[in-house]
Amino acid sequence: MDNFNKLFDHTNLKPYVSDADMKILCDEAVKYGFKTVAINNANIERCKKFLEGSDVLVDAAVSFPLGQCTLETKLFETKNAIINGAGEVDYVINIAELKMGNYSYIEKEMREIVSICRKFNVTSKVIFENCYLTDDEKIALCKIANKIKPDFIKTSTGFGISGATFADVKLMRENAIPEIKIKAAGGIRTLDMVEQFVQAGASRIGTSAAIKIVEELNERNR
Repeated sequence: MDNFNKLFDHTNLKPYVSDADMKILCDEAVKYGFKTVAINNANIERCKKFLEGSDVLVDAAVSFPLGQCTLETKLFETKNAIINGAGEVDYVINIAELKMGNYSYIEKEMREIVSICRKFNVTSKVIFENCYLTDDEKIALCKIANKIKPDFIKTSTGFGISGATFADVKLMRENAIPEIKIKAAGGIRTLDMVEQFVQAGASRIGTSAAIKIVEELNERNR
């Protein structure tokens, strides 16, 4: 695969990370040439400094992992993340509003968050958290996304009851317009899984096992 390492958002979203942990994460991302480091917002400024001079971006998790913040809170968090140095934003939809069938709320939320990202030329990713959704709800989200056109739609936070599945990525790819990319995340730990997710339609992989996966590929190519 061309630019294989750029598939990865190198992830550490643990609630107890130290400065040293973030330094290691960033140094690894630079060494391996990953696309981003995916982190919680409290760590954006320090990671931005650690990544200075590299092309690795900071990927901020917004309203993570439950999505249960007011729209006003999500908008502030998005702006604050970007001001502090985020080059990409992954936000969690309001799952409760979706489950209640309030699609107009979901559309407004997506439109306003994606609009902020566009204003600052920051990549937007919409986290569906598919483990809690029916296929009809996933398709409805794709249809909303087709109107708003975020850069990515994403399977999972990795903190739900399950993570990415091949079936979900395939369903999202079939129902989203081609210009919207798919990010698979949650439980992706092997090269074989990455290759299957890419084949199903994923263009980005979120994982804390990116180094292990790249080393698997290197070993295969030896």
